[in-house]
Amino acid sequence: MGSMGSMGSMSFERHCGEIVAQTSLLVSHVEGAELSTPVPACPGWNLGQLLRHLGEAHRWVETIVRTRATGPVSEERINNVSDATDQDPAELAGWLTEGAGQLADALRTAGPEAAVWTVAPGGTPVFWARRMTHETVVHRADAAFAVGADFTVDDEVAIDALDEWMSFGHLPPVFETRPDLPALLAGGRTLGFRATDTAPEAGAEWLVGLGGDTLVSRRGGGPATVTAQGPLADLLLFVYGRRFAPGAAGGGIEVIGDEALLDAWLDATSFWLKE
Repeated sequence: MGSMGSMGSMSFERHCGEIVAQTSLLVSHVEGAELSTPVPACPGWNLGQLLRHLGEAHRWVETIVRTRATGPVSEERINNVSDATDQDPAELAGWLTEGAGQLADALRTAGPEAAVWTVAPGGTPVFWARRMTHETVVHRADAAFAVGADFTVDDEVAIDALDEWMSFGHLPPVFETRPDLPALLAGGRTLGFRATDTAPEAGAEWLVGLGGDTLVSRRGGGPATVTAQGPLADLLLFVYGRRFAPGAAGGGIEVIGDEALLDAWLDATSFWLKE
């Protein structure tokens, strides 16, 4: 399973395996479903378009890693998914499975230390292996809810996904999208995130606050200006902007404190979802 490390982050090899495993779970959710089924979490998209988007994302990263790209690679095909519903569902599922396998192979062949272009700090396949694991997990949730399937996710995977999300909070685009954020976080204001259904030793708690002129996050609890808490899977989907009805997965989050601060932070840290 690879080493866990002190912060609970998963190993490179585990990420490579999860890309394939999560894709396989996604395919099992949508088996027998109509590709024209709308995906509520991705307004305007149906299942066919969601599968095409994810498969193109896997292939985009595979190209970056396999060619050891030193700069951006066109991602036009990732969002150009208008014709996806005309495909045979079994063919599309097979194509998605194939792409995930090719991506995992390219990552393993490159190894964790190769130099490649990344959209955020990192510069190695480690960044992409982790990014594509969680991209796949969240789109699997989107697909599961679209067809009424149960969505569950391994605690280790969900905690790693939240660790990754918290690390995005200090990137410059966050402050470009919300120039008011430093003012909001001034005066020692902090945001807390806590899973309510994990064992204490899992450490599924995070604090985000202002450190000088940048956002800092750390694992652990403590007093916060606003706290979002609920089941771990719901917490993951909540930070990804998947707001579902109370009682549905993703709907079990309780917000205590300054909601405006939480909304500003969520809006800013999701800058890269809106591209």
